[in-house]
Amino acid sequence: MTGTLYGVGVGPGDPELMTLKAHRLIRSAPVIAYPAPDSGNSFARAIAAEAISAGAEEIPMIVPMHAARFPAQEVYADAATQIALHLEAGRDVVCLCEGDPFFFGSFMYLHRRLAERFPVEVVPGVSSLGACAAALGRPLTARNDVLTVLPGPLPDTELRAGIKAAEAIAIMKVGRHLGRIRALIGAMGLMASSGYVARASLGDQTVLPLSEAPATAPYFSMILIYKGGDPWLT
Repeated sequence: MTGTLYGVGVGPGDPELMTLKAHRLIRSAPVIAYPAPDSGNSFARAIAAEAISAGAEEIPMIVPMHAARFPAQEVYADAATQIALHLEAGRDVVCLCEGDPFFFGSFMYLHRRLAERFPVEVVPGVSSLGACAAALGRPLTARNDVLTVLPGPLPDTELRAGIKAAEAIAIMKVGRHLGRIRALIGAMGLMASSGYVARASLGDQTVLPLSEAPATAPYFSMILIYKGGDPWLT
């Protein structure tokens, strides 16, 4: 009998937004793996810290936070090797994932390496999309509107095309691209339809119209745009 690998979404930041299933699995896990930056603490671990058993063995996956080196596949290959040793010994492993494991989640790299050899269960979590919409107090999308999710680092031509083709848009990973993206949205005449959220669900959450957003944004920030015609907007 081998252990089971659980990819567990821990939500956008507020520990109370973890699901009951996530909390139960984390609390009972003999081994906990999680992504961590090459400087500073792991955000995923910080969210789940209260639920982690004092006796749990931890496997931090140190991921370089530099675009030119990401994704660092060797990091996930090494983590998969460590995790496989525990699974082969019959120990379950819970991998903590910010938000949802399969929504821009690094767990996909472990899943690809291990799912054919071991039992794997993915436990969905509250995504930052839902958290940001809740913070802004407006729906993400409605009825037959098309929702498009765009990564902020995309070039202007691709961002413009994605925004133009959809009625509802979420731009993620805004960070250092905020100024460029805001200028693009302004040029498209959509500033009044755009909201900005940073560090959704946390104590230092920021919620503003995009026109009032600060000059710089943290990595965990998002812009939501609605240009559809559903009556909820009016």
